[in-house]
Amino acid sequence: MDELDILLAELEQTSATDRGGNPDHPAPSEYDLLPEFASRNSPLPSSVNGKALPPQVPGGGSEASATKSVQSKDFTDDELNSNDHGYSMIQEISRDTMGTMLSPTSAAKQLEDIMTNLAGLLSPTESTKTSLDPVPEKASKGTESSLDGMLGTLESDLQRLGVSTDAKGVCSSCNKCIVGTIVTAMGLTWHPEHFICAHCKEEIGSKGFCERDGRAYCHEDYHNLFSPRCAYCRGPIRDKVLTALDKTWHPEHFFCVQCGDVFGNEGYHEKNGKAYCRKDYFNMFAPKCGSCDRPVLDNYLSALNNVWHPECFVCRDCLTPFLSGSFFEVGGMPYCELHYHQRQGSLCNGCQKPINGRCIAAMGTRFHPEHFVCAFCLKQLSQGVFKENKDKPYCNACYNKLFLLQ
Repeated sequence: MDELDILLAELEQTSATDRGGNPDHPAPSEYDLLPEFASRNSPLPSSVNGKALPPQVPGGGSEASATKSVQSKDFTDDELNSNDHGYSMIQEISRDTMGTMLSPTSAAKQLEDIMTNLAGLLSPTESTKTSLDPVPEKASKGTESSLDGMLGTLESDLQRLGVSTDAKGVCSSCNKCIVGTIVTAMGLTWHPEHFICAHCKEEIGSKGFCERDGRAYCHEDYHNLFSPRCAYCRGPIRDKVLTALDKTWHPEHFFCVQCGDVFGNEGYHEKNGKAYCRKDYFNMFAPKCGSCDRPVLDNYLSALNNVWHPECFVCRDCLTPFLSGSFFEVGGMPYCELHYHQRQGSLCNGCQKPINGRCIAAMGTRFHPEHFVCAFCLKQLSQGVFKENKDKPYCNACYNKLFLLQ
């Protein structure tokens, strides 16, 4: 009850200060508060510690002459500053309240605490738990009516200060009544200072929040705790998320590991858990053409244990395509019949055509039998006997005629 009495005295002093600028309502002195204070709670005694008190006037006022006589005769400044009389507590309240003004916000907070305490005192379950002896019914009713009266007076004083006394809800954190600013979130009500992030404990205020499992988080902690992580930078993904290779990525961090370009509409190709653009993937991993050594992307031919662009599978020497589908191989490369025999040394030195059957080997080359003839008379050297001059074969008669007789 002492807290409620002190708060009432503070409110009266604040009201008196608000009227300080109006000459029709002069500010009350320290002793003008005593009769009104007493009329609301209990009558003042006629004397305290053997000293006479100022006379009371019905209605909460005091006679001017009586007040003046008390101030001039019975209570000097030394007496007021001493702790030997019964007004020391009230004088201290008056001087403290005159030094620091009570703001509506602090008044509302104190009202919340008092209302919560009163609710606990008036609660039947609490009184049953805490009381050891039964309370008489008349005394209980008298106490309730007295508390109701004092609470009503306190509410009216707060309303004069512009402070609403209607409880707007119960804070889900501290379980106390909410009189001032209220925060409504997740279907519950909170004091603003009690609606905090479940992780960092910072007041959320008007910054917005994220909810998970019935708990509120600031945006920073929510993303750090629960958002998916980018496989490249390991940071939380706050906005758009891209899923690929069984991982999550920032869209700007999913790019070709070879050239660093972000993938476009053509998509990507995967090799050993890494993503590549089309160009780099085929350059690095696609089979190469056996002729031009460039990657084979579309149509191809398979021959000689290799793959070929169709336009690259031609004779290695004359670049003639194999229209008949047949070719000859030398050193893993395709050749036409003519250049195959030329490389093999199986072309007739006389007709420059391939030799497929019997042949005559002479002068480090080969001939069809019918094409091995004397270079002068053109007779076939069928016997295999000839003489050579400047890489040309001659029969004995022509050789003797042409070279010996000179």
